[in-house]
Formats: sequence, structure tokens, C-alpha cells
Amino acid sequence: MKNKKKLTILVSSTVHGIEELLDRVYTLLTNEDYEVWMSHKGTLPVFSKHSAYENCIQAVKKCDLFLGIITTNYGSGIQKNCKSITHNELLKAIEINKPRWLLSHDHVVYARKLLEDLGYKGKNGRKKLSLKNNASSLEDMRVLDMYEEAALKHKDANQAKGNWVQKFGSNEDALLFTSAQFSRYLEVEEFIKENFSDIEKNRAITSIKKGGKS
Repeated sequence: MKNKKKLTILVSSTVHGIEELLDRVYTLLTNEDYEVWMSHKGTLPVFSKHSAYENCIQAVKKCDLFLGIITTNYGSGIQKNCKSITHNELLKAIEINKPRWLLSHDHVVYARKLLEDLGYKGKNGRKKLSLKNNASSLEDMRVLDMYEEAALKHKDANQAKGNWVQKFGSNEDALLFTSAQFSRYLEVEEFIKENFSDIEKNRAITSIKKGGKS
């Protein structure tokens, strides 16, 4: 890897309650020779002319890889569209088809399935529900929206690509997945070249046709 630009991974997540996990993910990825952008560690590129939201969205656009961690906490920095910064990062990664890997806490997965079994299916079904103040199971019902969006539940199962969301119940589960996916640096790099080069070319061509606007 000498004299070669490192692949950049953006780790997108809330921070509260998973500080130890984030510290360990950061160490694991940096030891594998990635450049890791993580707000928790202060390594996210920040420009004073941008808001916190704008800096985070720019990071999604500019990173090579996106690792999203969905927990029972929804996060802060809620914007006018009523979504948190972490939620918006996920949506942007999906929109631009960023090479992405997703983890979701098993409490989120279980809560969604339980509500579905009770007849509250999907985002529209859950509109009738609300959490009490200081609820301990989920901070915000929109973490369930995040899971469904990450898993591309709105698409036909045969057509959905990039919809793998790995459930984790402990830090060790999450670290095992992260290690398994990113320990093979050269394979990841080759995967990007083979699967995303055409996408980037098409985006560039589209941008030129639109007058260079991204």
C-alpha cells in the first residue's frame, strides 16, 4: 500500500450508547490501512463555511465506502425534512449508490417485526403509533424507517441490490462483520473497480449533460 492513496470509509451512526463500539471499529479499520472518517473521533472533514449537516452530506459524497450502523437511538441535527443527520447520510448513500455496508441492532429488527405482527406494517402503518416520552426501547420510531430504507424494503426482493443489513446484538457481532467485510483490502478495492466504475462514469456523463451540476 506504499505511496498509494488509502480507501476512505465513512462510518455513519449515532454516538450515544455505542462509544466503545465506535472506538473499536475505528481501530480495526485504521489497522487495516483505511482512512476512517468518523465524527465521534473527530476525523470527519469539516469546513467552516458549511453547517454540520452539509459537512456530513459532503462526506457521504466524497468517501469511497460507507459503513452505516443503525441503533435504537435516532440521533440529532434534525433538519427541515424532519430527519436526523445520520438518517440523511443513509438516504444520500442509497441515492448515489455508494458502496455500502449496513449494521442494525437486533432491538430495531425485533421491534419492527413485532409491530408488523400486530398489524402495523411499514412506515404508513406506524403513523398511528407514537412513543411515550423517554421511551427506553426506541428513542424514535424513525429508526425503523431507517432499517427498512437500508434493506430496500420498498423494492421487489429480486430487484433489490445492496440491501444486505446485518443484525448485531453485541459489539463482538458488529466487529466480526466489520472485520470479515473489510479485512481483505485488495478485494474490496477490486470490488469497487469492477462494480462501481461504470456507475461513476455514467454519473460524470450525466453531470456534463446537465452543465456540470452535481
